Amino acid sequence: MKQQLSSNFKKAKGFTLIELIIVIIILGILAVTAAPKFIDIQGDARKSVRTALVGSIKSALTIGNAKAAIGGVTGDGEVQIGGVYVAIDNGYPAVAAAGTPDGTTGNGYNLLELIDLSGIANAPANTTKTSPITITLASDCTVTITASTGAGQAPVIGGVDTCA
Repeated sequence: MKQQLSSNFKKAKGFTLIELIIVIIILGILAVTAAPKFIDIQGDARKSVRTALVGSIKSALTIGNAKAAIGGVTGDGEVQIGGVYVAIDNGYPAVAAAGTPDGTTGNGYNLLELIDLSGIANAPANTTKTSPITITLASDCTVTITASTGAGQAPVIGGVDTCA
């Protein structure tokens, strides 16, 4: 009897065809249900870039406002930040650059001088003299910065945030 049992165990190695087919079916079902979660990674990445960009703009506005307050510029004017002049509108970095923007006195850059847009294709220039400024990440993923509307009011940040 012992001999018969031990010979059966020696013969029973590996998986049957049915077991292999069941495992393949289970893996297929898992792949079909998990794939859509990974397909939308590009949209999530765009949303993350947009969120980071909005955060950078808000930080730049806060820093520019603080620098203007320290420099005694509460209305319109300019302040020197990082060795260049940035136009100030109602106490905040201006959306539209002043004069013939070149970063010198009377010709200050706009808010974009304070933000690194090097990774964004077709980013607007820090010499843009119009408001609003639109930064396009995708057709349904934009950030729009509109000029300040009154004394002490920060520029308004908006845009399309679908980012699909």
